[in-house]
Amino acid sequence: MKRPILTIATMISGIILLPDLLAAQTRPDLPAPINLNDFQTFDEKRAALGQLLYYDKILSGNRNISCGTCHSHDHATADGLSLGIGEGGVGLGPDRKLGADPAQTPKKRVPRNANALFNLGHKDFRVLFHDGRLSIDNIYGNGFNTPAEEWFPSGLTSIAAAQAMFPVTSETEMAGSAEENEIAASRRERIDQTWPVIAKRIWANGTYVEMFKQTYEDVDQAGDITMVHIANAIGDFVISEFRSTNSPFDRYLAGDETALTAQQKAGLDVFFGKANCASCHTGPLLTDQKFYALALPPLGPGRIRSFDPMPRDVGRMGETDLIKDAYRFRTPSLRNVARTGPYGHNGSYATLEGIIRHHADPLGSLEKWDRSQVIMPVSARFAPTDFVIWDDHREMTRLKSRLDIKPMVLSDDEIASLVSFMHALTDETSIRGRLGKPKHVPSGLPVD
Repeated sequence: MKRPILTIATMISGIILLPDLLAAQTRPDLPAPINLNDFQTFDEKRAALGQLLYYDKILSGNRNISCGTCHSHDHATADGLSLGIGEGGVGLGPDRKLGADPAQTPKKRVPRNANALFNLGHKDFRVLFHDGRLSIDNIYGNGFNTPAEEWFPSGLTSIAAAQAMFPVTSETEMAGSAEENEIAASRRERIDQTWPVIAKRIWANGTYVEMFKQTYEDVDQAGDITMVHIANAIGDFVISEFRSTNSPFDRYLAGDETALTAQQKAGLDVFFGKANCASCHTGPLLTDQKFYALALPPLGPGRIRSFDPMPRDVGRMGETDLIKDAYRFRTPSLRNVARTGPYGHNGSYATLEGIIRHHADPLGSLEKWDRSQVIMPVSARFAPTDFVIWDDHREMTRLKSRLDIKPMVLSDDEIASLVSFMHALTDETSIRGRLGKPKHVPSGLPVD
């Protein structure tokens, strides 16, 4: 029996192929490319109507803020602030500040960082808001589990539409104070008393009434228009406008090896390998939609419960009343994450590097954190509560005791590669949107 002849060419080939073979064996599993068939369908007429409603301040109590003020095309569906100024503010994005009218000065900052709105039309999205207070669930017979419970109306066609029902009822976001306008005053009775008052604003606008009649088969006259019609139009606009499916990462998953730079590929390997980021940021949406305690630096008024005596934010526990959920917040989707900072449920980190380093060493980063990371307008009115929680020793001890991630050592090069990979998740087309921002809205109010 003849022995095989090992030529130089064969040996060289083997030497060249061995590293490729090892790479193939160690390369982490990647998610399947995002599937366009997994997105909810939408109605073009409703989306066009929703575009106007999304940017029209007519839905706010004092007619001075719209959905698009804090979720703007100009700032990748967010506002670029750690904690925003909602009702009563002036300006857009990081330039937003308190208005000059003392009668319309908000009582506090918006308690949490503005959520980005990308891919809410994907059928896998089932939980929204940092504490998950909105989810797809038929527990109350209306299709959703929300703070409105059984008083939440039926007929909402998407989770994006359901989400649109709540900022308009919030004192700090869009409604204002009860003594200022009829929308906020109606909230005193019960949350579901607010929505008909908002609908009446639309009834009084002839342009809107005609548009609703042309868009909905069950609307024949002004009085037929409900907040459900309004929210469904806004929902169709959001799910059609901000679909993110064509980032460099998406093209790489689809087979384009040139879509990522060498540094981004290195970051991909760290993300799906050593750092194990994909254990939470998983699937095509890069989120498992679950809740984790990360010991993020606390700031602002927090989202307190009625009996909480001081500013704080217990996260998911505020919704479930379970102590095990204390300080846990929803895993955000990372779509367009490089454009949607600051980061964390309260925007406590201004940069991707900062939030990544925090994940690697939560308690160490908490101890070293400084207020220069915060991006929000200075206000003498809000300053007393902006960082008061740091003086509450017991609360800080509780916060530090709840941690769902283990520290790990990441080199500066690995962190830099992760930051680079985050930029590979940007889909510029989705940020611009399909319809964009309207120049005018039927109310005649200015568009931010």
